[in-house]
Amino acid sequence: MEKDLKLTIELIPESAWGENLRKYLPKKVWDRIRKEVFKKSGYKCAICGSSEKLQCHEVWEFDDENHILKLKDFMALCEKCHLVKHFGMAGVLASEGKINLEELVRHFMRVNNCDRKTFEEHKREAFKKFHERSRYEWLLDISVLKTYNN
Repeated sequence: MEKDLKLTIELIPESAWGENLRKYLPKKVWDRIRKEVFKKSGYKCAICGSSEKLQCHEVWEFDDENHILKLKDFMALCEKCHLVKHFGMAGVLASEGKINLEELVRHFMRVNNCDRKTFEEHKREAFKKFHERSRYEWLLDISVLKTYNN
């Protein structure tokens, strides 16, 4: 079923929470990467096509056997698609009254042209995978950044 979804929930294992490139890169470098990603996407969300509130999303590959999170690429996402990707964080923000979680669920269903049941099944599977992956310490592989060191 997941292969049919354009927008998916991608939960980062607990041991890697708070790990993102903005933490490790000089602001100037991160800004350059972000701008390149936005330009490459035509200043539109790579998933839903919106041009509102674009953010740069890190695309990670999970090596579940060796517990390595490998940075594969970046993609431009609108704020809603980005929050769906990080649905666990979205839940925290919703509990603090900062966002409307139901609005994100509706966005997921609209983008994927699916019903609530499909969303709930996908969410359940994403959290199941998250809990399994969170049993391990993960190493980060950010070697793809060498291509951005020009």
